Formats: sequence, C-alpha cells, structure tokens
Amino acid sequence: MIISKTPLRCSFFGGGSDFHDYYENSRFGYGSTISTALDMYVYITVNRNFNHQIRLCYSGNELVNHVDEVKHNIIREALQLAGIESGIEIFYSADIPLSSAGIGLASSSALAVGVLNALHAYKGEHVSPEQLAKEACYIEIDRLGQQIGIQDQYAVAYGGFKRYRFNRDGSVTVMPVICEKARQKKLEDSLLLFFTGLTRDSRKILDEQTQTISEKMAMLDGLTETVDRVYDALVTGQLEEWGSELDRTWKVKKQFAGGISNPVIDGMYDAARQAGALGGKILGAGGGGFLLLYVPIDRQPAVRQVLRDYREVPFHFEPQGSHIIFSD
Repeated sequence: MIISKTPLRCSFFGGGSDFHDYYENSRFGYGSTISTALDMYVYITVNRNFNHQIRLCYSGNELVNHVDEVKHNIIREALQLAGIESGIEIFYSADIPLSSAGIGLASSSALAVGVLNALHAYKGEHVSPEQLAKEACYIEIDRLGQQIGIQDQYAVAYGGFKRYRFNRDGSVTVMPVICEKARQKKLEDSLLLFFTGLTRDSRKILDEQTQTISEKMAMLDGLTETVDRVYDALVTGQLEEWGSELDRTWKVKKQFAGGISNPVIDGMYDAARQAGALGGKILGAGGGGFLLLYVPIDRQPAVRQVLRDYREVPFHFEPQGSHIIFSD
C-alpha cells in the first residue's frame, strides 16, 4: 500500500503568464508567478487488487477490468502513463469536497501529481518534483487538451513559498522566496480566505483567456513584472504593497475574460475593501471558489463581520510538496 499527500496552492501574482502562448512569445523570454502551497491536501491511496481488476473510489466509484475502461480522465491517463493496465485499487480523498470542481486551489493538478507520485512509488520508483510536474502537465494539457497554464503542477509538486519562471525554451526555474521568517509569518497572518459558495466550470473562462492572449500581451507583461516588484517589497518589509498590488492586479485580471467576476464576488470584495482590506483576488480562473484578501491584522475583525455569511477557511503556508507518507 502506498499513500501520497499533495498540497493545494494559493497563487498570488503572475497568473496567466504561465500559458505557453505567452511565455514562448514574452518580450522578457519568460512568464513568472509567485505562489505558496497550503496546508490543505489531496490524498491518494494505491493498493494491489486481488481480483486483477481496477477499483477506483472518489466522489464516484468504478470497478473495471482494464485501464481503457476507466472513466475518470486524470486517473486513467496516469495509469496509462505508468504502464499499469489492471490489478490496482486507487482511493482519492481530500480536505475539500471532491465534488467542488472549479474552486481555484489547483485540486485537479494536485490530483494529477498525487496519483503519479503514488503510482511511481507503487512501482518502486522515486521521481523528482520536476518529473511529477512535467508528467502532470503532459496529462492535463497534452493528453486531455485542457486550456490551462503550468504553474499549478509545479506549485503542488514542489510545495513551499516560491517564485517560478516559465522560460521560452520550455524549462522552468524554481526559486524559493527568501526573507525573514517573521516577515513571512506577518504576510501569512495578513491573509484571509473566504469561500464564495460558488463553484464553476473554469473551461469556458480559460478557453476565452487562451484565445485572447495575443491581444493581452502588454497586460501579461505587466503581471510578469509585478512578481519581481512584490518580491522586493516582501524582502524590504513593505508588506502592505502586497495588498495594493493584489487590488491592482485583480482589476487587470477581470479584463481577461467574461465571467471572472460576478455580482456575488464584487459584493464580497467591495464590502471587504470598505471594512479595511487592502486588496484581494479570486483564486484560480475566477467565477467562484475562494476569495483571498490582504487585511492588516487590526482590521480583520471588521472584515470578518461584513463577510460573516461566508465561510472563512483558516490556512498556513506548507513547506512540502507532494510526498509519500506511507509505504508498505
């Protein structure tokens, strides 16, 4: 039996610059994001099936004789990539409801990375975070044709609080965020996360965003430049700049595609700003999921009060990426 544990992620800045149509044509020669893994996880349990069938348990259940019959697209592609045709059981659980598609925490990429990690370990193979991320990108983008970027796969595979550069030649540079621990802790304590109560199919938003990248190169250049600016602000202790930059870049993000925001999200955001939040954003493609806010600690009670009808989800930064927590 093998159990893998893979964190979800929170992306702060640079989203959209991780699409290959951008970073392959960027005037900088790369796209860039800054994100952190969260202490919320996807767990994958893999075990041998005595009857030589494939049994899957997630929000649904499957019992089939061969990998080609598996309906769950990510798990099917991971099994095929690993060369496993039958005789295995896979159980998928998470700290978020499995039916909540489109919540913006990279749960699909965490599933892809976590399944791959568990299957490699099941075969007695140790693989690097880079390989896990590349294989997850191959499954989600090349095999399944999803119109997504590549930051999520790297963020959940590597874990930690990091900057990523997506280079024109296809390589990815992974750089840990280096600053005083007290400063990082203050940043973490200044962030609040609220569930909007809305889930959405992000494919329409992402399809529109992908189709119009060539028209939005200047905006994406600005988002790429923001990553270095907020990193410098963190290192020099200008933490409130994270709040103002989240506000500015959220306004930019809403121009990328229809449906990124809506009256519920705008209402939450405006109320939080009036109560003292300096800025924020919807995580992921937009349209629902989780609202991240930067709120100075002394103003947090007021923000919590105006958003009392929405569920707050406490979190911490997670230093580890996908890893095997049990092997027997």
